[in-house]
Amino acid sequence: MKSFNELNIKKEIITGLYNQNIKVPTKVQQIAIPKILENKDLIVNSQTGSGKTLSFLIPSFEKINKEKRETQVIILAPTHELVMQINNEIKKLVSFSNENVTSLALIGEVNINKQIKNIKNIKPHIVVGTCGRVLDLIKQRKLKVHTVKTIILDEIDSLLTKNNTQNVKDIVKSTLRERQVLGFSASINDEIISLCSDIMKDFEVIKLNNEAKINSNITHYYIHCDRRDKFINLRKAIASTKPNRCIVFVNDEDSIDIIREKLNYHNYKACSIFGNMKKEDRQKSIESFRSGKNNILVSSDLSSRGLDIVEVSHIFNLDFPNSQNEYIHRCGRASRGENKKGFAISIITNQNLSTIKKYQKEFNIKMTQKELKEGKLVDINKTKTNTKKIFKK
Repeated sequence: MKSFNELNIKKEIITGLYNQNIKVPTKVQQIAIPKILENKDLIVNSQTGSGKTLSFLIPSFEKINKEKRETQVIILAPTHELVMQINNEIKKLVSFSNENVTSLALIGEVNINKQIKNIKNIKPHIVVGTCGRVLDLIKQRKLKVHTVKTIILDEIDSLLTKNNTQNVKDIVKSTLRERQVLGFSASINDEIISLCSDIMKDFEVIKLNNEAKINSNITHYYIHCDRRDKFINLRKAIASTKPNRCIVFVNDEDSIDIIREKLNYHNYKACSIFGNMKKEDRQKSIESFRSGKNNILVSSDLSSRGLDIVEVSHIFNLDFPNSQNEYIHRCGRASRGENKKGFAISIITNQNLSTIKKYQKEFNIKMTQKELKEGKLVDINKTKTNTKKIFKK
């Protein structure tokens, strides 16, 4: 296993990592950092919680010319929350390493005139933003990108969607011809790789999760019930597992606040987040969850991408995800890092049974059926065995 010293990282950055108790590079960091420093275009496919963010931030810090107060790196992310989280990681690395790197987050639903002033005053080396706002500022000539050398597409599969692909292409093409483009995600398919041919040159695809797309430290359970009993099973499952911090995923945004209110009625401390919330309310929910003021976050798939809160031990699928990718990303909110244990518990109905079998085969995982008995989650097969023994007697 390589050390950060062997990756030719400056001692100031290594000190900044050590000060955060990050002493050994993860597998994705060991492989990606040297290639990024060689200015190669990359698509990196690695499981959630494997250290992808630092695998692009570390070489970005290494390559930035601090003497020039100009934008040299653009990082694009699909959600406001992920933009703010990446920017916070940059600020942490700056603080712990004393590297003179400046950054600025640019998202929609924020006063654009304030952002224009911040661009002038901060002169950020790194801009982290959502595509719509970044492109808007480029078109207005308020964000100058002729000095940008590196563009990073975080959660690239979510960025390159039907409605957003052209925005990404327009941002990339507005920068230097000799730019470096990097894409990262836990879920990459052939369509994404094909789309990258228009924005990358001679790119390499690094796949670190060919065999298991889901972190092997996550244990998967499911509870089978009628639709009308889903909430009571969720409530009892939370009570039996007593998670320090957990996320409850709900498909229908209109139901999220109802679920939150029901949990709070039963004396849980729950907050919620979904796409149609005001930006300020979303930030308040995330902060109250991150701080532990509320230990349950009821969410749409908005939180399944990139939300990094190490205390999250359990995710509950009150509604089963609509795609394989979303199951991967939801599970990835638990067991952050390489050695932490996590649990994914799905409350399913008859219509999900075939999908359970499919996911077990696709992801090479075991999804154990559980039921609630006397306030505990127990293996349903053991319950049946015990029942048979009783009848035999």
